[in-house]
Parts: sequence; C-alpha cells; structure tokens
Amino acid sequence: MQIAVDVSLYPLTGDYIPPIKAFIERLSGYSGLTIEYNSLSTQVRGEFDTVFDALKAEVRETFAGPDRAVLVLKVIGGPTPGATVF
Repeated sequence: MQIAVDVSLYPLTGDYIPPIKAFIERLSGYSGLTIEYNSLSTQVRGEFDTVFDALKAEVRETFAGPDRAVLVLKVIGGPTPGATVF
C-alpha cells in the first residue's frame, strides 16, 4: 500500500536548521522513498513499511540527540477506487 506522510520537525533549540537538514538528508538515503520538501514540511512517499521503517529509525536518531524536538506527522493512505493519489 502506498502512503504519503507530511513531516514537520520542530527542534526546540535556537539553532534549529541543522537538525532539520540532517533529518531530511538521512531520510533521503533510503531507497524506495520519494522525498519532497518546502519551507513548512517534508513529504515522504512510498510503501507503508518502507516509509514507517525509515521514519522510525530517523525519529529515534533525532530524539537521541542532545536537543528536544517536536515532530508532527500527517498520513494519507489506503486505496481510493478509480483515483491515482500518488
């Protein structure tokens, strides 16, 4: 099943850009994912397990770092008869 996840990462530090860039760069290293980003969020698309396995690993890496962060995920998935979502 194909899904899309809209990811917004909010590091709770004054120097918030490096952790966001690092998160996106790590996600970009996974095969089977399509990554797009803009100034508000990052969109990750792919097979359900592939997307969530990558997110699980990279959220763990982010939360293991020295700074606290807030992560917001919005997920769209499931079949839509007669429509191409992705």
